[in-house]
Amino acid sequence: MTDTHVAAPSLEKLLTHHSEKWRGFDRDVLPLPVAEMDFPIAESIKQTLLNMVSTSDLGYLGLVPELPSGFAHFASHRWGWDIDTNQVRIAADVGVAVVEVLRVFTKPGDSILINSPVYQNFYNWINETHLNLVDVPFTRTGEQGDFENPWELDWDAVEKAYSSGLRVHLMCSPHNPLGRMYSKEELTRVAEMAKKYGVLVISDEIHAPLTFKEKTFIPFLSLDETAREVGITVTAASKGWNIAGLKCAIIVSQNDAINKKLEELPKAVHFRASILGAFASASAFADGGTWLDTVIAQLDHNRFMIKDLLAAKLPTVGYHIPHNSYLAWLDLESLNLGENPSLTLLERGRVAFNPGHTYGAQCSQYVRLNFATSPEIISEAIDRIVRTL
Repeated sequence: MTDTHVAAPSLEKLLTHHSEKWRGFDRDVLPLPVAEMDFPIAESIKQTLLNMVSTSDLGYLGLVPELPSGFAHFASHRWGWDIDTNQVRIAADVGVAVVEVLRVFTKPGDSILINSPVYQNFYNWINETHLNLVDVPFTRTGEQGDFENPWELDWDAVEKAYSSGLRVHLMCSPHNPLGRMYSKEELTRVAEMAKKYGVLVISDEIHAPLTFKEKTFIPFLSLDETAREVGITVTAASKGWNIAGLKCAIIVSQNDAINKKLEELPKAVHFRASILGAFASASAFADGGTWLDTVIAQLDHNRFMIKDLLAAKLPTVGYHIPHNSYLAWLDLESLNLGENPSLTLLERGRVAFNPGHTYGAQCSQYVRLNFATSPEIISEAIDRIVRTL
């Protein structure tokens, strides 16, 4: 494999992997839930890890200026976002980053806004910090084309939540599981409301590197001074370059007052990250562009392949083509698979997806399918749905 030719191994080889995705189910189950890719990692990351392991360079994590500078290089090149590298901090993963930031900026009982359906661990982080959950769900407009996402925010309800004494708005941008990109106008509206009502915006941007060509990702903190006054970004190389197990993420601010407040983070937030993860992430951001583009091209093929397979074999299943990443959000209501379609598919079809109700109770008939794998495995997954019926 080279960075210009990246392909998923065979199912037989994948079954030898040690991650939760491949050990969490019986061997006859085709697992497509956990958000990790089946593709081999970039050569620059591989060489970084091999060099460190071969020289027993596995000590405690210290200063890693290569990571902020690598991220700054990537952000400038991909998004035109120039950042202050002195305001980039390291954490073990995005979940740890969000929880620790919440502990600095909130107290138990404060209200935090989410917009469901949303990444299931948002609920866990809120429970861990003992905050009061406020949910303004996305609504389906019913309109969708090849590149039209049918999910929209109820802006009147969002502002009502902001004005009710809200402390934090936790956003997923780009959105998981909806595959939705926020527009500049939407992000600006959030920033202006946050300033008006004294709300902190935490933008989880972990899926941002995997953006398809028809859309442009806009980092929240790149918007304007208002966004920088109210916002914090948490992100990582883990999704974009398939290195989640190396345990490293970053917390980014671009405002002196917020940066000073973030000095209250426990020092252990940095040291609990992995030395391998920090240097692999630095390598990803600085040198992993070619590999990333190759993978995006494969994912681009796969997202349209799903559309074609569904049209041919399961035409009543709802599917909108995602604008980013590798997560397909499938509406299976028409298949009459019971209260929990994912459980029916697992038991009868021996194929595993994420159940929709974990992202939002109103989405119990949905499943999330991970298509960061080979076309053969995707085709087999759809066939297993068909065989379940």
